[in-house]
Amino acid sequence: MKLSNRIALVTGASRGIGKAICLALASEGADIVAVDIKAEWLEETKRAIEAGGRKCLALAADVSKHSEVKQAVDAALAQMGRVDILVNNAGITRDNLLLRMTEAEWDAVLSVNLKGAFNCTRAVVRAMVKQRYGRIINISSVIGLRGNAGQANYAASKAGLIGLTKASAQELASRQITVNAIAPGFIETQMTQKIPEESRKRLLELIPQKKLGQPEDVARLAVFLASDDASYITGEVIRVDGGMAM
Repeated sequence: MKLSNRIALVTGASRGIGKAICLALASEGADIVAVDIKAEWLEETKRAIEAGGRKCLALAADVSKHSEVKQAVDAALAQMGRVDILVNNAGITRDNLLLRMTEAEWDAVLSVNLKGAFNCTRAVVRAMVKQRYGRIINISSVIGLRGNAGQANYAASKAGLIGLTKASAQELASRQITVNAIAPGFIETQMTQKIPEESRKRLLELIPQKKLGQPEDVARLAVFLASDDASYITGEVIRVDGGMAM
């Protein structure tokens, strides 16, 4: 049990990669603070965690709003006592070609994907500094490394998340807080299930392993980065993409 007595706060925890990370962290002994924009979305995640014998506090918060994030983190600290691990996973897409992209589409994606991670990091880091321990894991994307047509807003947000990771890692390293990013490729989630079959075939041609990843592939890396096995790793961006962006 690599994470016994640890408390992990995970955003975007209701499904896909976020849910898989919650379950993987819990399986290694962590108690979970699961955050999503609607509390009712978290019921399945909460049931699964508690069925495994761990505690789960489900909280509703829009990560793009500082006041809601602060309220959620304050509740987590009050009810769980501490936050040792933060996983900034909440993210959205609003795809469009650059010439057609609206200001609202740009702002929505940057607000959730990048500002949301900033809000959550800022909210938990004071407690982490005080306890001189923390693990912050930002879920970026290979799109932040290589770009993608029709996703200028998403690519910018995920590239910005890498910059936030590296700057935060430098600021917090002396306090025994590590900050790393995971850059998933195309993972089998509700988001990728919407890809048309013809586009999926073309996509698989870009992936040396010729398959999409599973949420658990990302979750296993998150467990490692959250554990003391990764105590001397900080400021890194690790791809989980079947070789797509090598």
